[in-house]
Amino acid sequence: MSFARMPLALFALTIAAYAIGTTEFVIVGLLPTVAADLHIDLPLAGLIVSVYALGVTFGAPVLTALTGRVPRKPLLMGLMALFVAGNAAAALSPSYETLLVARVLSAFAHGVFFSVGATIAADLVPADRRASAIALMFMGLTVAIVTGVPLGTFIGQSFGWRATFWAVSGLGVVAFLAIAALLPASLSRPAPARLLDQLRVLGSGRLLIVYGMTALGYGGTFVAFTYLASILEHITGFAASSVSLLLVVYGLAIAAGNIAGGKVADRDPVRALTLIFLAQALVLALFTFTAVSPWLTLPTLAALGFLSFANVPGLQIYVVELAKKVRPGAVDVASALNIAAFNLGIAIGAWVGGLVVASPLGLGATPWVGALLVAGALGLTIWSGMLDRRETLALRTA
Repeated sequence: MSFARMPLALFALTIAAYAIGTTEFVIVGLLPTVAADLHIDLPLAGLIVSVYALGVTFGAPVLTALTGRVPRKPLLMGLMALFVAGNAAAALSPSYETLLVARVLSAFAHGVFFSVGATIAADLVPADRRASAIALMFMGLTVAIVTGVPLGTFIGQSFGWRATFWAVSGLGVVAFLAIAALLPASLSRPAPARLLDQLRVLGSGRLLIVYGMTALGYGGTFVAFTYLASILEHITGFAASSVSLLLVVYGLAIAAGNIAGGKVADRDPVRALTLIFLAQALVLALFTFTAVSPWLTLPTLAALGFLSFANVPGLQIYVVELAKKVRPGAVDVASALNIAAFNLGIAIGAWVGGLVVASPLGLGATPWVGALLVAGALGLTIWSGMLDRRETLALRTA
């Protein structure tokens, strides 16, 4: 991909994706700080992650449908204004409850932005460069995990968690100004996806299996990842100041895994996902035992980061391929609902992690409980692969 050949408007979308990716994941590094400041326990703090993910999951399809007739540029500017307001409200939150409301506002902006932004990114370039344009926009998310999350964690630990949300709000202002200045006013507006179309996709049993794979396979890691800062501080024994550096290692591994996952899933996504989920479950289980040692935690954390996002390209490719067979008139809707399934997985993983932390099992059990969820995704993947082979065989013998 040649970045120099991409229109400047596309970089405005990338900046916005960077800001949104930072606010989604930075809370993971700040949970212990937020819990201490608001006088709540870790499981309650973990719900901040779940509520945000649920806001994306259910807000995106509904709000995307409701805003389908709004011109694209004003819509994106309005979304970034909502994003800025949500993060500013988070920074000013006097209580846990108001922080949750502020996070939901940011989540609504997140969900609609990516639904609309991907279409706009594709329209900004010629047809033969659309995939690269979308990849460039989503690179903002990856870069946020590598740099924004560790930096935001460092700011929060040095100046308080509210300072992090002010910083993210500032990023949102930069994105708002970039969109206002660089995005053309005359953007095409496709026919909005109706909620009825989305419900029809959810009526496909085959697609529901894949959405289950996505939610369990992606969300399983979040049982432990949501409480990673606490694990590293209280079980492994790292100083709080070291957590941001460890998140850089984790973020780099995520970026590498995302690229590698796309390459291995190109030919046979089901086979690739089977191997990735198996390895992911084993590494999560292993983390239960290696978390007590700083030297063993580092390679385990790198492997976990690599595998936790390696499944993303395969899951998205598989949904599109399957939708072309079972719901050919709603492939885009099926793909969008898989994005919702990713966020539902985050919500489930963070919620389950909170239950584990609050139970007699405690913080140290979150990795192996997460491994059980990923094992569920592995089972669904094997089942879906069997159904694929059965359908192929039926077509050959027909």
